[in-house]
Amino acid sequence: MEQAGRGLPPRALRRAAGTREPGRRRCVVTAADVADLLPDEAVVLAGRAGSRDEAIEEAGRLLVGVGAVESSYVDAMLEREQSVSTAMGAGLAIPHGTNEAKGSIHRTALSFVRHAAPVDWSGHPVEFVVGVAGVGDDHLELLGKLAEVFTDPDQVDRLRAATSAEEVRAALGG
Repeated sequence: MEQAGRGLPPRALRRAAGTREPGRRRCVVTAADVADLLPDEAVVLAGRAGSRDEAIEEAGRLLVGVGAVESSYVDAMLEREQSVSTAMGAGLAIPHGTNEAKGSIHRTALSFVRHAAPVDWSGHPVEFVVGVAGVGDDHLELLGKLAEVFTDPDQVDRLRAATSAEEVRAALGG
C-alpha cells in the first residue's frame, strides 16, 4: 500500500483538479455551496469502516440519512467501484453512483468520513471518503472542487485537524 502524505498527489488527482491551461476556469463551488451540500449529519470525523466496501457503505448511508439519495444509490456506489476505482490519491476517495443510478438522487449532496487509520482502497491508503451525489452534471463540479482542495497540502492538514463539521466545510469550501 502506498503512503498517504503531503507530497504531490498522483496524476489523476492533478488532472481532476484541472491543472490549468491558460484561459481554463477553476471550479466555482463556493463555501456557501459546500455548507448547503454537506449538513452536520453527513460528517463523520471518526470513520469505523475496516474495508473499502464498508467505507463506501458508510459514506452512502450518510447520503441516504440526509434524504439526498435512495438506498439503492449505495448499491450503485459499490457497483461503480467494481469497474473504476474512486481512489484519487492524496488519501482521498470519492465514491459516487453509476450514471444509471441518477434517478435515485433526490438532490445534490456530499458526505464526509475521516478515518484515523487509512482504509486499504485497492492498494491505496484512504483517509478521507467523500460520498458524492449529483443531480445532472453537478457531480462534475463537485469532483473538480474536491480535487482542488486535496491538491493543497494545507487544506488536507486542515481536514486532518478538523474537530467539527463546520471546520470540515470551511476547509472544503476554502
